[in-house]
Amino acid sequence: MNYIKPEFVNGEIYHIYNRGVEKRDIFKDENDRFRFVFSLYECNDCNTVIMRDRIFQRKERNLRQRPTMAQLSNCPMAGYSMHKNSKRKKLVELFAFCLMPNHYHMIIKQLVDGGISCFMRKLGDSYVKYFNEKHLRKGMGSLFQGKFKARFIRDNDQFVNLVTYIHTNPVGIAEKNWKENGISDIQIAIDNLNYYRWSSYSDYIGKPNFPSIINKVFTLKAFAGNENDFEKQGAENIKKFANNWIKHKGELFAGLSRAGI
Repeated sequence: MNYIKPEFVNGEIYHIYNRGVEKRDIFKDENDRFRFVFSLYECNDCNTVIMRDRIFQRKERNLRQRPTMAQLSNCPMAGYSMHKNSKRKKLVELFAFCLMPNHYHMIIKQLVDGGISCFMRKLGDSYVKYFNEKHLRKGMGSLFQGKFKARFIRDNDQFVNLVTYIHTNPVGIAEKNWKENGISDIQIAIDNLNYYRWSSYSDYIGKPNFPSIINKVFTLKAFAGNENDFEKQGAENIKKFANNWIKHKGELFAGLSRAGI
């Protein structure tokens, strides 16, 4: 069945994803991952984005506002804080993301006409240029496997399931064959997920990591199911859903594999 990219509509939510060409790694170290996350914030702007200027401004600001050791110990990226830019006009609203070695996932809402296409073009151009220069890939062809893919999210149930799926993707880093064999140690898998830095999961479960990048309110309300104390209830449900996904999906996948399905 041929893939057909949906038409992007303002106010609607989409699952955006892509992987490296031939499934090659698109993030080779933590600097690559941070550069991509940094670009998620800076490229989400209707204004022209010159990345070298944004990086210089960020360094200057960080020098003036050095974090304390206590802040560094509590927040992994405190030294690179992304303070809100009052002049920034966002193209999209980002609800969730996850970076894996050879692919990424995002859930975003379009805010302005052409917002998703513009945001992804800026993000792709910025990161590919950085990656190719750093890793000496000049003349080696595309980094990504074609243009990004997108799926329209129809309803709240699909949204909740997709957020859970995206946030639990890192289980596959340590448990590479978990869909075939199940998970060797459920608690270790859960602990590893709780400390995985390169997704929005930490921010949702009360461990500030990249709080300026995502809009948490919509997602917390979706998981809470009501308006009453949605922050606490939403965070608890996000963690509960992820833990249950790890436990039960591991058992399900392994069972299907053993049955030859």
